[in-house]
Amino acid sequence: MDITTQKRNAKQFIKNWQNRGHEKQDSQSFWLQLLRDVLGVEEPEQFIKFEKKVQLSHESFIDGYIDQTHVMIEQKGSNKDLDKPIRQSSGELLTPFQQAQRYANNLPYSERPRWIVTCNFIEFRVYDMEHPNSEPVRIELKDLEKNYYQLEFLVDKSNEHLEKEKQVSLSAGELVGKIYDELLKQYKDPNNEHSQKSINQLCVRIVFCLYAEDAGIFGKRNMFHDYLEQFDVRQMRQALIKLFKVLDTKEKDRDPYLADDDPKLAEFPYVNGGMFSDEDIEIPSFTDELRSLLLSKASDEFDWSEISPTIFGAVFESTLNPETRRQGGMHYTSVENIHKVIDPLFLNDLKNELNEIKKTKQLATLKKKARKFQEKLANLTFFDPACGSGNFLTETYLQLRKLENEAIKLIYPNPSLDVGQAKDIIKVSIQQFYGIEINDFAVSVAKTALWIAESQMLEETKDIFYADWDFLPLKTYTHIHEGNALTMDWNKVIPNYACHYIMGNPPFIGYKLQDVQQKQDLQNLNIKAKSIDYVTGWYYKACYFMKDTEIKSAFVSTNSICQGEQVSEIWEPLVKKFDLTILFAYKTFIWNSEAKDKANVHVIIIGFQLNNSNQPKILLSGGLIKKVDHINEYLIPYKDIFVSPSRKTIISGVSPMIYGSEPREGNFLIMSNNEAKNIASKYSELKPYIRDYVSAKDYISNKFRKCLWLVNASPKVLRSNNWIIDRLDSVKKYREKSKQKTAHAMASQPYLFASIRQPNTNYLLFPIHSSAARRYIPIGYVDKNIIASNACFTVPDASLFTFGILTSNIHMAWTKVVAGRIKSDFRYSNTLVYNTFPWPMPTDQQKARIEKTAQAILDARALYPDSSLADLYDPLTMPKELLKAHQDNDRAVMEAYGLPIKGTTESDAVAYLFKMYEKLAR
Repeated sequence: MDITTQKRNAKQFIKNWQNRGHEKQDSQSFWLQLLRDVLGVEEPEQFIKFEKKVQLSHESFIDGYIDQTHVMIEQKGSNKDLDKPIRQSSGELLTPFQQAQRYANNLPYSERPRWIVTCNFIEFRVYDMEHPNSEPVRIELKDLEKNYYQLEFLVDKSNEHLEKEKQVSLSAGELVGKIYDELLKQYKDPNNEHSQKSINQLCVRIVFCLYAEDAGIFGKRNMFHDYLEQFDVRQMRQALIKLFKVLDTKEKDRDPYLADDDPKLAEFPYVNGGMFSDEDIEIPSFTDELRSLLLSKASDEFDWSEISPTIFGAVFESTLNPETRRQGGMHYTSVENIHKVIDPLFLNDLKNELNEIKKTKQLATLKKKARKFQEKLANLTFFDPACGSGNFLTETYLQLRKLENEAIKLIYPNPSLDVGQAKDIIKVSIQQFYGIEINDFAVSVAKTALWIAESQMLEETKDIFYADWDFLPLKTYTHIHEGNALTMDWNKVIPNYACHYIMGNPPFIGYKLQDVQQKQDLQNLNIKAKSIDYVTGWYYKACYFMKDTEIKSAFVSTNSICQGEQVSEIWEPLVKKFDLTILFAYKTFIWNSEAKDKANVHVIIIGFQLNNSNQPKILLSGGLIKKVDHINEYLIPYKDIFVSPSRKTIISGVSPMIYGSEPREGNFLIMSNNEAKNIASKYSELKPYIRDYVSAKDYISNKFRKCLWLVNASPKVLRSNNWIIDRLDSVKKYREKSKQKTAHAMASQPYLFASIRQPNTNYLLFPIHSSAARRYIPIGYVDKNIIASNACFTVPDASLFTFGILTSNIHMAWTKVVAGRIKSDFRYSNTLVYNTFPWPMPTDQQKARIEKTAQAILDARALYPDSSLADLYDPLTMPKELLKAHQDNDRAVMEAYGLPIKGTTESDAVAYLFKMYEKLAR
């Protein structure tokens, strides 16, 4: 369904359902019409299930469920407020979302929804369950004509053909891995650099031959198999050497008697393209097992023509040593994730442009527009400066050729009469695609993947014209360059004035994992920031390259660059120096791969351009799309702002937050409870010095340990106990061996923690690390005699008002944006999050209310003395009393900030806090 039709149908849908909406009578027809008329589902009755059973304490029914996209729908009548709790048959009061959550929690894991949609015929609320604590996307019925695309996640199911290609490609990768392993065993010196490069190149050649014989590139099927089958194990090596030489020799330059000596070898065409030009590669002897693997498993029993070059390139590269892969920071990419980059960067616009052309009624005008569109496609250039196995470039080439084939059908309405030569009809070429890759094997794989893609798309164009064009010899050459992208001059790969789009998935390497060369690479780019991820180098390099051009770029990046201190360190110079503008951004999600050893990392995608502040920006999360005026470097819809760490709180009078005490003692001062009990029993004189000890994990799980706290301990007591003397000697040796100078300095006082910051009053404990799955970070009051480790922060003598503010949704909103992360989990900071947090200025009445709601949270926890904070704050098991207490506290805190209780989203709250911060930080 084209865009114009969707908009027209959405407008009619709004008209049909204005001032209507009875929960029982209208729900099914409402959803069936939406799916059919607006979202283009041909048989919506087969697509959505109504009244799906779910077993609670009694049998209940889910209003709507879509299996293929894992969507649960909770429908209410137009007279119901989606924010207000509704009394259930059990007597509980639940909002529509909470009701749907309860249903979801009682479904089998395989059926639990990715999306929950609540609706009252007036408004849709969309909850992404991969981010259960994020605010829902709200879509009002009256705005559906312009926002219908935000509901496309309902029907965006994976393509069956793509799924088949994926499975074939994964199987092909397994075969390559087996061939690689068996070949490696036959090398005399497999660790030799020449042998390593040879086996990589040999695998590339074998894969090309396997694909070429199945895809008909060699002229007929099974040519590679039939040629090799003539030879026994001892002859296989020489047979391959002869074949590779023939494939690199033009027919006119070959031995004129070759057909007499070996007719099957003589039938092979000339390949060109440099794939077989290196005659110096080392090819080992074969074994019976290797011969059988190649001829039976890889050739006879497998059809290589159906692989996806995009996926297979990544899987093929996974035959590399895993350690090499880790050092290079490579994370392999699914087709779905590639489209998260290329769709908003350029592909959506190209598809929309073609759809508009197709509406042209007059044939001559239609052909003229289609030809102009084809020329546009043929003149676009794409550059991936960290291209790996070339999957971004390959998928982009495939998509451009598919669009070109659509245009060709419009240009040549009578294909059998219009047939010419491929070079006259096909304009898009792999010569439009440029890449840089540091690994030589990946360079070979990328070139091969592009050649395979070119072959497959030629077949699709041939089908349009019923033509018989030859693919070989290779007529186009790939611009994939081997080298370090951060030290190379990109203009020597492609001049910046000739480049349209930069894209890719540069390596993610945290500062601590970077080697000396990688750290030097960043310094050479004049990056002042420290402790930043290696991916940052590509942003700086791209900005230098993009200056004074209209190039648009998009990179997949580790999410750390838009979190914590890295935001101001990385982005502030880019914004000020280059006027960088974020065009679109994909918020944190898990980046899955198609590689054999899957690499799952938490990433973001950022599309950007220099000197572009006018066009609407797009913020994406899961399958949801939001158009906004501006996206800042925290990936929220607000103007550019950079929160920097502060040693003092920006609000005077706020209690300081300090680190807990750091042991740094090699576990000689820390003990388990059982060990401490035995020591206290055996040495009663040590009992006063054994204290409870708590880290963040200990506190949340309610599994405290013990420590030796020897502050002010009598030297006489210590010297008289051999057990403790041995312990202190071990601490001393541990600190002396440490590479850290501060540890060396403390070696002279082994009886003390390396740093002592223990409050002398009861204190509020704040875990530094906490799961993002929780709605609130579990904080609480702790006795002054319990020693807090440096995995916690403490707020000594904190008031109930302080507790209420810090455990509120407003403080959580600030934390989610400003704090650093480990994957998606919070890494709280006193200097960056707490000290910069804008506190409210409440009235006495508002403050008293917050103190009351804060105490109610503590009281609700006390109802479950056998439960840890991990139990209490698990979203699936959070008690209703505790949830209600938190919700009451949230409302009280919002009131203190002057924020409306109803209608204020998390983004609204963050924007409000940023405004406060700007004023306070001046």
